[in-house]
Amino acid sequence: MNWTEKFNLVKELGFNFLEFSIDESDEKLARLDWTREERAEFRNAMWETNSRINTMMLSGHRRFPLGSTDPDIRHQSLVMMQKAVDLAVDLGIRNIQMAGYDVYYEGKSVNTRELYVENLEKCVEMAEKKDVMLSIETMDDPFINSLADIAHYKTQVRSPWLQSYPDLGNLSAWPENNVAQDLENNIDNIVAVHLKDTLPVTATSKGQFKNVPFGQGCVDFEGCLRTLKRLNYSGSFTIEMWSGSDINPIAEVKTAKLFFEDLFAKVGLEQEPVDDILNKDYGGKLHA
Repeated sequence: MNWTEKFNLVKELGFNFLEFSIDESDEKLARLDWTREERAEFRNAMWETNSRINTMMLSGHRRFPLGSTDPDIRHQSLVMMQKAVDLAVDLGIRNIQMAGYDVYYEGKSVNTRELYVENLEKCVEMAEKKDVMLSIETMDDPFINSLADIAHYKTQVRSPWLQSYPDLGNLSAWPENNVAQDLENNIDNIVAVHLKDTLPVTATSKGQFKNVPFGQGCVDFEGCLRTLKRLNYSGSFTIEMWSGSDINPIAEVKTAKLFFEDLFAKVGLEQEPVDDILNKDYGGKLHA
């Protein structure tokens, strides 16, 4: 599908926006090197379909982590971030979700943690200069698996441009987390939310952080959504899913959308209407 077809499908399925992915695959990382013409083509498709992208999911740092002990990999991680910030500016994306890993495929240590913090500060400086938000995701990894963890790193890298992107599935899978309390204590830092189900980490299981059907995992979605509504959270909710060759992805997305529509109605959350932003009536014109 080309981007015009993707944006039209987003609306047909009843969504307001699409999350832009830069994962660790060569195919997605290549988006960071789009030409001026490719960026213009994307923007035109978004504009012509009256669509928007709120967030970029930059999980490519899983492959090129900020805390790697290999200086070449750390250099690549910073180049990746600068390219991501510049691409976000060009495409009109305001929020880049960062994967909260010091390292993923390497052994962890005090040193990898320190290297992560040092390079996180450099990433935030890049984003600040372009007025782009960075938001750290709570992960499927013990390094940063709670909003409290992110709040701590915010004390080490102080900036209004560094915030939190909780994944309700990842939060719920770790037995040490009190999910409701974590949301309450850190609501001021939350700029976006991932909706995903998971199986819990236990003494005998590493848990399951992907491909858990909604409603069959450990996430109390109704409770979490009620808590966020009470706390007056009004940012975006993104349903996070993976498709494979053995399923009909569009049918799977429709099923997931219905699952959350029922929950939203139950807790009193209302989705913004999927309409033409250009035709909204704002009750008059503004004059400079």
